[in-house]
Amino acid sequence: MARINLLPWREELREERRKRFLLTLVGVLVGSVGAVLIADQVITAAIDRQLARNDYIGKQIAVVDERIKQISDLKARRQQLIERMRIIQDLQGNRPISGRIFDQLARTLPDGVYFTEVKMVGNTLSITGAAESNNRVSDLMRNLDGSDWFDAPSLTEVKATTAGQLDQANIFQLTVRQTQPAATEDGQ
Repeated sequence: MARINLLPWREELREERRKRFLLTLVGVLVGSVGAVLIADQVITAAIDRQLARNDYIGKQIAVVDERIKQISDLKARRQQLIERMRIIQDLQGNRPISGRIFDQLARTLPDGVYFTEVKMVGNTLSITGAAESNNRVSDLMRNLDGSDWFDAPSLTEVKATTAGQLDQANIFQLTVRQTQPAATEDGQ
């Protein structure tokens, strides 16, 4: 007799394959979800690390900016101090010159002439004074021109005034440029 297997082995095989497929599908889904979660954790950790680095760099930039500001302030103070030192050195260097100018004014002053006002603006001296005669004013101008410390005397005004019955004076105004002789500069 012929044997016929009536058992549903094909259906069982299909059911077993289906279960394996579903089990594999669930495993892949669980693995995918796990991989996505791990990737999310890694990316979140990387973002947190980068944010921490950015914060650190921001703080360091603020520190460096403060130092740059301090350096700029120090440079400005240094420049001010250098400027002050230069002014003081100029004043110290010009100190003996004013004494020499007054000495030369006294040496060039002829008899019968006196100064009432002496002003210096830059290198120009404005002199106001009185003299017994016009010849004395001319002598003063010649003496100023002959001095090594003065150059280009220019008479601005001469007025004849009578102060009393016997006294007659000529009031004058003149300008002269102050110079420094080369021999005196080398000798100082």
